[in-house]
Formats: sequence, C-alpha cells, structure tokens
Amino acid sequence: MEKDMDMNMKMNRTINGRIRGSWVALPTPFTEEGAVNLNRFKDLIDFHKAHHTDGLLVLGSAGEASMISRPEKEEIIEFVVDYAKNRIPVLVGTTGSNTADSLHLTSFAKDCGAFGALMLVPAYITPPQEAIYNFFAEIAAQVPIPIAVYNNPTRVGISISPETAVKLSHIKSIIALKQAIPHVNQLIEIKKAVRDTFDVLTCDSPLFSIILPNLAIGGSGTANITGNIAPEEFTHLSQPWKTLEDMERSRRLVLDNFDLMKMCYSVTNPVVIKAGLNLYGLDVGNPRPPLPALDETQKKNLKVLLNTKGLLDKYSV
Repeated sequence: MEKDMDMNMKMNRTINGRIRGSWVALPTPFTEEGAVNLNRFKDLIDFHKAHHTDGLLVLGSAGEASMISRPEKEEIIEFVVDYAKNRIPVLVGTTGSNTADSLHLTSFAKDCGAFGALMLVPAYITPPQEAIYNFFAEIAAQVPIPIAVYNNPTRVGISISPETAVKLSHIKSIIALKQAIPHVNQLIEIKKAVRDTFDVLTCDSPLFSIILPNLAIGGSGTANITGNIAPEEFTHLSQPWKTLEDMERSRRLVLDNFDLMKMCYSVTNPVVIKAGLNLYGLDVGNPRPPLPALDETQKKNLKVLLNTKGLLDKYSV
C-alpha cells in the first residue's frame, strides 16, 4: 500500500510555505575528535531525500544545538542550506541564549536561503507569557523568514500557553507550531483558534503519544526523531488525514513503530538515533560530552529491534 502512496505523498509535500508530513530532526555529525563533520550532512540529506522525508530540522535538540558554538552553527547553516537547496526543505534552529543572539542566527539563516527558522523560547530564563510573545514577535518583525514556533517545556523550562500560541499565529510570518507536550486539550484549543493554513505538528515522544490525536483534529504532521532510522515509515504515518484510509494507515504505523519510538526516547536524544545511524553505516559519530554514547547492551538491543523490523537491511548504506 505504501508504494501506491508515492504520488499522493509528493502532492502532499511541503508547498507554498506549508510545513506538513514528516520533518525529521537531524543529529549533528561529529568526527572521532569531536569536530563537526560537515560532509556527513551530505549523506544524511541524500538519505532522507531518497526515502521521501518531507523536510529536515537542523540545530534542534537532536542536533545538540546547546553544545555547538556560534561559529560552528553558522558553518553548519551555510553548508546544509546550500547542499539541501532544490533537494529538500530545511528548517534551521536559530534560538540563542537571548533575543540579540537569536536575531543574529535567524538573520544569518535567512541570508543563507533557509526555508525557515525553528525557534524555541530561550532556555533556562523562563520568561512570562507576554515576554514570550514579544520575543517571537520581535524576531518576526526584524527578519523576513517563515518561523515555526517550537514549544518544548521539558528542554527550556517554560511552556507556551495556548493563548500565546494562538496570538503568535496571527503574525503572518509565523506559519507553524511544533508541540512537545502531553496535553491533547491544548492541541484542540489551538487548532480551533488558528487559521486553516497554520500548521500544527507534534513530536513523536511515546510518553506524550500525541501524533494520532493531532492528526485526528486536522493537524499537519510530525517533527520527529524516529524518522532518522525509519524515514519512510514516518513519512507515511505523518501525512495529514483526508480519507479513512489515511487514518487507518497512520494508526497501523504508529502501533507498528511504537516500540521503536520507545527505544529512541529511552536515553536522552540524540544518543539512540546516532547509534542507529551508525549501525546503518552513516557514521555520524557519538554525541558531545557530557552526553554518552549508547552502551553496548543498549546498542545490542537496538540492533536486534532494527533487525526484527527489517530496518537494518532496508536502510543500511
């Protein structure tokens, strides 16, 4: 059935500034010495292009952005955006530690030709809702680039309220919201109030399990990590629903891949996805300390799971 979907998927891909389907958060490849491995990004981009991923996220949580210096970020943005051009759209994580730093990175991404910016609230400072709104509004006012707001309170320490999210959706260049929270009621409140062309995506955390509820209320897809090691599966399960068959496909694929999602989130992201990509031969290296590499027992369990699901043969390069 998935092969029969190829034409429909291509028609449903990101067009006209929409963010729909499966957007995979890439890890940042490192060399054995811990330096950024730019050339390995080419392999990851080609891998996802070949396996029909709708779009890519770089320099997010999976990209270890908080442990990457500004010069490294600029190097990554310039390289990835240039190589991905006319291949696959890229959202760039451009949040810094404050507004000025975020403005700089967002402007840099815009000048490089990025499809858009994926932006969190700056971590640790826990600003009030009015300040959160003002942060995103100022970026949008000063940098003419599409912005996807990313609500991840686990990482940053503060949640964007539904009221603030809806208010932000009224800003023309803010085109999407990624929700990484376990509250379906908030998804409903937001979806009811935003414009039809405002895309709402969710993470793929099995603890939250909000993929299917979001698609059921008209959500646009997922911004995920498990698609790093199951890209085609996540492209198929993440498409917005138009028919009963769409619903049945997503439901089946979420159930079929729930164990893989649990594995990917069993250790701090991106530890597992890096191990999985290394098993495929894509050699993205280990996380930067203090994040550990996946231990041998866990790596063995991951390999068994990938083998059992037929993914190791399917995706090894």
